[in-house]
Amino acid sequence: MKEETCLLLNETEIRSLVKLDVEALAAVEEGFRRLARGEAILPTPIGIDVPDRRAEIHVKSAYVRGLGGFAVKVASGFYGNPKRGLPVSSGLMLVLSAETGRPLALLLDNAYLTEVRTALAGAIAAKHLAKREIATVGVVGAGMQARMQVEALKLVRSLRRVLVYGRRPEAVSSYVEDVSKRVGVEVTPVRSIAELVRESDVIVTATPAREPLVLAEDVHPGLHITAMGSDGPGKQELDPRVLARADRIVCDSKKQCQNLGELQHAAAAGIALKDSAIVELGAIAAGMEPGRGGEGEVTVCDLTGVGVQDTAIATFAYERASSKKMGTSVLL
Repeated sequence: MKEETCLLLNETEIRSLVKLDVEALAAVEEGFRRLARGEAILPTPIGIDVPDRRAEIHVKSAYVRGLGGFAVKVASGFYGNPKRGLPVSSGLMLVLSAETGRPLALLLDNAYLTEVRTALAGAIAAKHLAKREIATVGVVGAGMQARMQVEALKLVRSLRRVLVYGRRPEAVSSYVEDVSKRVGVEVTPVRSIAELVRESDVIVTATPAREPLVLAEDVHPGLHITAMGSDGPGKQELDPRVLARADRIVCDSKKQCQNLGELQHAAAAGIALKDSAIVELGAIAAGMEPGRGGEGEVTVCDLTGVGVQDTAIATFAYERASSKKMGTSVLL
């Protein structure tokens, strides 16, 4: 019988292979396009909430036709970890052969690839929905994803300054120092989310909030909002009236967003949104639906994270590792 091996890659190796760059952006955007064209099988994600540990675990996957492999991803967030001196996020991805189902690679990325593909989804949303010329980006949240969102945004737009709002002063101070170095622009903390929204051309919300942070009365013409913190039942960052105020609502998956994203709160608030008026990001990326229609439009992108992103970034990492002969081969 033929000897089979599986490629083992650790976080350090994966970080050296996969960056927030145009090649990774293209891989994830192509995943969205294939989803829109009906070339992907996207199962319902598994979400496990563990309140007594202040934790959540997500399992996501997708089979994408045309790719040599598909991924199964396990990612967790344990929000008490910083007190233990540990990062909040952790996880791994398993790449399986699309032809035989046999394991091709185990990516011990410690949730790094999840952070990358999530940040790139925000960049793809801004690419198609934000104004061509933006001066100020506002970020609600001061964690790692809030940092990577701005870095990824620079792949598709030029920006002059970043405003940040966070609840913990020490986290905000760290954010200001880190992001100013990452993107080379002025980063300024603000006292309120209302101020941040009113002064920004693009805002990104990246928090685990369970109550509205962005209010409809602060939304102004030309604003684009990428909301990514709501990826489970009960999570919420936007006042549902923001969705009613929007000229264009985009999501990564209608079904997921209705169950897990900001869309879940519209019906409960008595806000009727026409299903035909909500389009998926992949359809816009594939040219099947229009993006921003005018400079004065208000656009909202509701991102819950879909398995095609995980398969796209995991196979991208595996192919790069194989071409560079990196990693450790282990016998199956």
